Amino acid sequence: MQTPEGGEPRVSGVAGGQGGAGLNGGGTPTGSPSRPALTPEAYKAELDSRHKSMTAAISGLTGARGVKALDQRVTRAEEALSGAAEALAALAPPDAVRAQHDAYVTSLRDFATELGDTEGKVGARDLCTSSAVLIDLDDKLAALDEAGEALQSAGDYPADIVDVKAGRKQTRRLSNGSFVRRGSALNGRSSLEIDNGASRDAVVTVMRGSSKAFSVYVRKKAKFKVRGVRDGNYKIFFTHGVDWDGKGKAFTRECSFERFQKSVTFKTTFTATQIRWHDWRITLHAISGGNARTAPVDPDDFPG
Repeated sequence: MQTPEGGEPRVSGVAGGQGGAGLNGGGTPTGSPSRPALTPEAYKAELDSRHKSMTAAISGLTGARGVKALDQRVTRAEEALSGAAEALAALAPPDAVRAQHDAYVTSLRDFATELGDTEGKVGARDLCTSSAVLIDLDDKLAALDEAGEALQSAGDYPADIVDVKAGRKQTRRLSNGSFVRRGSALNGRSSLEIDNGASRDAVVTVMRGSSKAFSVYVRKKAKFKVRGVRDGNYKIFFTHGVDWDGKGKAFTRECSFERFQKSVTFKTTFTATQIRWHDWRITLHAISGGNARTAPVDPDDFPG
């Protein structure tokens, strides 16, 4: 093959096939330049700028009053920690703490992902209180706490964002027929029999106007008769669930909230020879031939 005068053999064109490698004009492979590592002071400032918001997101999981408020707090925490994890992942930490930084970012991401799963459980009412949420997050929470302590110990970096502790999973129950609240004296003639044939314990709250007449605990597959109900028109609400938190007066897991659509009336009638009164019997589970319909209640509207 003849060589063109004054030149060298060459092939021109654009390489686009599989396995090709691009070269620049000088024959050196192109690529993104590596980021210079932050100084310890600059890295500490980056962590410090996010420390307060991350700590608040986690501590905000505690003390939520109601299921809807809990759902909102879990969502906010997931969003805040996911954003923080991505921002920290983009940093180039000092070489001396790169391993601890990477472990910290991984734990943040894992915790945020777990929060997303927990959010679904709260929405489905599988988890109903702050304590139940923390118990559900316990493993990832502990891992994040450990990773933060390791990074902080490596150079006094502000990475200690976990200031809450998860308790242990429990299944607390009251005795059948225990009164959770007594608003007025039970000195009437009527009675209310409650049949809880469901698979979860229940608390029945009976309202007279805007006042609570009483709330009573009825275990699953059990009955209880409240005696001495006074005359009046009452609305009946009930919540089912697992693990009764006596302090918060709520079930921590598998909770539901309902009410009977129609009120019940207790009335005593006096005649010259007789005293007559109304007794009522309600079931908290579906039965054949039942004539009292129930409806779900927004947790925020449930009489606590």
